[in-house]
Amino acid sequence: MVEVMRGTWALMLGMMLLMVGNGLQGTLLGVRGNIEGFSTTAMSIVMSGYFLGFLLGSKAVPEMIRRVGHVRVFAALGSFISACLILFPVFTDPISWTILRIAVGFCFCGVYITAESWLNNSTTNATRGQALSLYLIVQMLGIVAAQALFALGDAGGWILFILPSVLVSIAFAPILLTISPVPPFEATKPMSFREIYAVSPLGCVGIFLLGGIFSALFGMSAVYGASIKLSSGEIATFIAAIYLGGMLLQFPIGWISDRMDRRSLILILAVIGLLACAPTAFGLGGFTGLLITSFFIGGMANPLYALLLAYTNDYLNPEDMAAASGQLLFINGLGAITGPLITGYLMETIGPSGFFLYLAIQLGALATYAAWRMTQRAMPDDDENYEIVSMTPMSPASTAVTMEAVVEGWEEQAEENAEDTAA
Repeated sequence: MVEVMRGTWALMLGMMLLMVGNGLQGTLLGVRGNIEGFSTTAMSIVMSGYFLGFLLGSKAVPEMIRRVGHVRVFAALGSFISACLILFPVFTDPISWTILRIAVGFCFCGVYITAESWLNNSTTNATRGQALSLYLIVQMLGIVAAQALFALGDAGGWILFILPSVLVSIAFAPILLTISPVPPFEATKPMSFREIYAVSPLGCVGIFLLGGIFSALFGMSAVYGASIKLSSGEIATFIAAIYLGGMLLQFPIGWISDRMDRRSLILILAVIGLLACAPTAFGLGGFTGLLITSFFIGGMANPLYALLLAYTNDYLNPEDMAAASGQLLFINGLGAITGPLITGYLMETIGPSGFFLYLAIQLGALATYAAWRMTQRAMPDDDENYEIVSMTPMSPASTAVTMEAVVEGWEEQAEENAEDTAA
């Protein structure tokens, strides 16, 4: 890990600052929207805009990189992010905020694709797994640190809008001044939906449901906190608990996933998340209960993403993994767009408890579908045509570049297993 840090410290530092800026603006908008008198429905549309922009960016940015190169795309999109972040308090209406959120989501997608390309290029096969784990930790710590900054500021003023703009601008300095050029960007053509669904129905349905869960957590947590009149410090602590859970529980769950039926583990994690939602959805437990709930929901949802990806690839031949990953990311993006919209509708209809009701419904649907799929076919290790791959910790915000690096590791692992079997 020390060797990985020595070779990637500038990139990791830059990504940490980027995640602080992104995490801070997400929380800030949820609270500022309440101050400005935006309805919950309006805020759900605003928050959904980020994920729409992210999905559009995943399709458009690779072509931009092929045409003008990583450095120009990185610098240009970073400049747009910095500008958009300080325009939110200037145009305080839902339509303007939605447009700005779409732009921010598009640009952050491009920044992540470029940064992850540099990360992938700066590591070897031997160190790539450690680099991806460190990258996940940096992302989570950045969002947690953002909550600490939010708690110290005034959501009704300008400073908290200026600060993430400055952080994003500074983030590019260590990256652009130290990173070497990367090879030409090449995107793998994804499988069709029909093909990937035939390979793993649970993988497709689960990834779609988790897209909604992740976007609701990232986009609507602050809206929920503001709607129940939490203080800025309490909202920050509530959101930080979500990401601390995701960071701390990802690795032990990954270890367990390589040693048991993954469908059983998917079912167990979904049920734990569902049960964690129940007390808070009914207004029980107070603020302490809210923190426990958020810790376990984050701790279940984030590992479930990586677990479902690994499970789907258990049913794939090595040469098909990269193509499948592109379709899974697109399915996840579609789910992410719907998350804030449905959450906002439920919160507008039945009150703030609609936030946890939505999460419970999504997790319950995942648990039910996983239980049903367990009755439909055997585990892939009963079929000599497939090899079980190790679960690699990943963030639901990762792009196709990180996915391809993970898939490359899975392909090598499958080939090594095949060679060992032949020997």
